[in-house]
Amino acid sequence: MPSVTAQEIGVLPTWNLDDLYVGRDDPALRADLDRANVDATAFRSQFEGKVGTLDGAALAAAIAEYETLQDLLGRIGSFAGLLHAGNMDDSVIGQFYQTTHEHINRIGSELVFFTLELNKIDDAELTPKLAVPALAHYQPWLRDVRTFRPHQLSDDIEKLLFEKYVSGRAAWVRLYDQTISGLRFPIGEKMLTSAEALNLLSDPDRQQRQEAAESLAKVLGQSTNIFALIMNTLAKDKETEDRWRRFARPISSRNLANCIEDEVVDALIESVKASYPRLSHRYYALKAKWLGLDTLEYWDRNAPLPDDEDRVVSWDQAKTIVLGAYRGFSPKIADIGSKFFSEGWIDAPTRAGKAPGAFAHPTVPSAHPYILVNYMGRTRDVMTVAHELGHGVHQVLAGRQGALMADTPLTLAETASVFGEMLTFRKLLDEAPNLRARRIMLAGKVEDMLNTVVRQVAFADFERRIHDERRSGELTAEQIGAIWLEIQTESLGPAFTFAEGYQAYWTYIQHFIHSPFYVYAYAFGDCLVNSLYAVYQQASDGFVDRYIEMLSAGGTRRHKELLAPFGLDASDPAFWQKGLDVISSFIDELEAIG
Repeated sequence: MPSVTAQEIGVLPTWNLDDLYVGRDDPALRADLDRANVDATAFRSQFEGKVGTLDGAALAAAIAEYETLQDLLGRIGSFAGLLHAGNMDDSVIGQFYQTTHEHINRIGSELVFFTLELNKIDDAELTPKLAVPALAHYQPWLRDVRTFRPHQLSDDIEKLLFEKYVSGRAAWVRLYDQTISGLRFPIGEKMLTSAEALNLLSDPDRQQRQEAAESLAKVLGQSTNIFALIMNTLAKDKETEDRWRRFARPISSRNLANCIEDEVVDALIESVKASYPRLSHRYYALKAKWLGLDTLEYWDRNAPLPDDEDRVVSWDQAKTIVLGAYRGFSPKIADIGSKFFSEGWIDAPTRAGKAPGAFAHPTVPSAHPYILVNYMGRTRDVMTVAHELGHGVHQVLAGRQGALMADTPLTLAETASVFGEMLTFRKLLDEAPNLRARRIMLAGKVEDMLNTVVRQVAFADFERRIHDERRSGELTAEQIGAIWLEIQTESLGPAFTFAEGYQAYWTYIQHFIHSPFYVYAYAFGDCLVNSLYAVYQQASDGFVDRYIEMLSAGGTRRHKELLAPFGLDASDPAFWQKGLDVISSFIDELEAIG
């Protein structure tokens, strides 16, 4: 695809963070930090050592005060984080980001005692207190806090771990972010960011894809030692804390935080791995035939089909497509989504120093979410907008639960985003003008689903291997690369060969560093949405209302409660097969089209 011009894409929005604070020097920011410091100190003075003695009404009032503090600290931290994501190369912003989080960490350390003391209350003492309606409101939050009781350490150790986070794990994550955002990749006569270089792996010109791939391999390869050091350090840090907390496996703490059982996640991962041959192996064999190749190289994985025109989609067109798909499903959801476009809640342009990839950040319920994308006018970028907008809508709806209960477990956090993608895809597919266009759309959707399900499960498998083997000692960059190559070969199948240099590609997957074992949530969400969408197609009466109610629940309900109104149960092994069968059926149709 030729270079896309700014004129073709149109004016791209940058976010307006004034709803949080009007710049780093905003007096309101300083005042809020001071207020949080005073209020946290007063909170500790009032309640430390007394939490277990409070009656139901007093405990509810204390939790409400704690929630207000969490919202305030979250607002400050969100502003610093979003400002930094917008320009990671700016040393002044980096300094502000680090200093702000050190202040938040110090203030937050005053509050650590509260949840520790909550967990010391016996169930027999807590249950009668929950008869008070004000405390019953917080029962879901208390349930989730108390889930970690078996893994809680002494008060002093818990406070030490909390205070050391900002100079420990968080510092290593920041080092990774600044390193990856500072890399530049020579391609042609240009020096590109990682987002721009990765975008070229979807170029129709195979030579262009190869040049981009080799530049990525070379530059990432030159930094693998520092990335390996970061990965080793964080894996060892996690192993140490997991051992002290007596978690059975490296993935167990993530599963507990996601309010899902180890065996359910195991069933998901093993079901997807067993389906590699009928999904990714089968599809990529088809793709090699379409491209006229005996085998694919890794830079062919995201190549467009030969007859794919891959037209440039302007920002205004993307907005119309996505909001149109959302409105066809629910005007209420579309109205919420439209605010992101009209109110300055999206940052879309690519630029030096900006965080690569895309995300939707919920900030805090007293404000609103923000979305970051790197929009380059491709069809995949439109789907990314649909995905992140789903997150944003979900976060707005869940915000009514308040700062303590708005967050959704990762296993359900991808539901609205993947559902938004599915709505957008189905709208485009229904409007396909001919069989050729339908094949291109189906192939694109299958690739997206393989990236969401197969690729993310392979990522989770990679993490399992790394964290398991790290327990025996540090891994060299070469060992990590070998594990990456082995797992990618298994997941993508015999249609691929892998040129030298691909071993370094694990380094740009930010989730390995930011949120270990986050990745399986994407596969969970995709399979869930496939099953959920089938329910919508078969019995749409009342579905939209139940769907909005599910999103609005935030973290107050667990997956069994949320899915029961739709007749779905993620603990049933057959549940995963239903989701995987949808992908397989799309590949069946592609084989039939030829």
